Amino acid sequence: MGNALEIIQFFDESGKELVHREPQDGSTDIKMGAQLIVQDAQAAVFYRDGKALDVFGSGRHTLTTANIPFLTKLLSLPFGFNSPFQAQVYFVSLKKFIDLKWGTKSPINFRDSELSFVQLRASGKFSMRVKDPQLFINEIVGTQGKYTTNEIEDYLRDSIVSRLNTVLGRNLKTVFELGQYYPQIEQGVKAEVSDFFNSMGIELTDLIIVGIVPPDEVQEKINERSAMGAIGNLDAYMKFKTAQAMEKAAENEGQGGAAGIGVGLGAGMTMANMMMGSMNQGQQQAAGNQQQSTQQSQEDVLATIEKLAKLKDAGALTQEEFDAKKKELLSKL
Repeated sequence: MGNALEIIQFFDESGKELVHREPQDGSTDIKMGAQLIVQDAQAAVFYRDGKALDVFGSGRHTLTTANIPFLTKLLSLPFGFNSPFQAQVYFVSLKKFIDLKWGTKSPINFRDSELSFVQLRASGKFSMRVKDPQLFINEIVGTQGKYTTNEIEDYLRDSIVSRLNTVLGRNLKTVFELGQYYPQIEQGVKAEVSDFFNSMGIELTDLIIVGIVPPDEVQEKINERSAMGAIGNLDAYMKFKTAQAMEKAAENEGQGGAAGIGVGLGAGMTMANMMMGSMNQGQQQAAGNQQQSTQQSQEDVLATIEKLAKLKDAGALTQEEFDAKKKELLSKL
């Protein structure tokens, strides 16, 4: 190529390059009168001293002071207008990039109203195109110092994830409601990311959330509530927990083989009888007295909490489940 570039061009055979710097290792001398060849769906951005200056569209361009305004400031008359000048050229693809993937590299912490903090993983896809090459290069290269396609795409992916947590906090109180708020979350993330991309000269054409996944133990609780259907029905909830306790007791063979199974089943049946007796008693009281006073209602709630506490002590309810039901019951007083 000689001492100075006379032909500047880049053809992306892979079709995957969002941006390409020429020369790849930094600035170089570019000869006045050099040929700049810009492919279809490309823009060439001259970059010097930390700022994008001139933009060329597709076609063949001869570089002169007439078509590069910043050169008149770089070159002084004593050296003549044929002197080489130091610069970089960034070839920016203007095509639409589709099916780009984004996802959490590590779990994000979400403040859950019922479970304190929950670590969530999320993933999805997005599509985008550069609509303002000069702004794009100024923001990405000048401000963020991102030079390669991989660096730029990683930066864009990270920007999506960072805004996901903001939108989750604004729209979601607990992961137990995650399913019904998916549309709002997706729309919220797309709006947040679109504004950010626009500020960098990028158009976000599509954004899809494929999944937001809590840890296995939290997913089990979500599945449990889904299986319950009407979680607000306390009797159904208690029956469900009894069945689970009996199933676990039956599975526990213990150290005594068949004897251990009998003990496990006995414990399960005792727990079941205690719970079913409590519920039958409550149902009989409700049938016998349809018009309860406020005071009686309070007593029933407190009695139910006391029964739930016994179930917790017996191992049929976890501390978290007990706290959740206690909170739900007290809210009715």
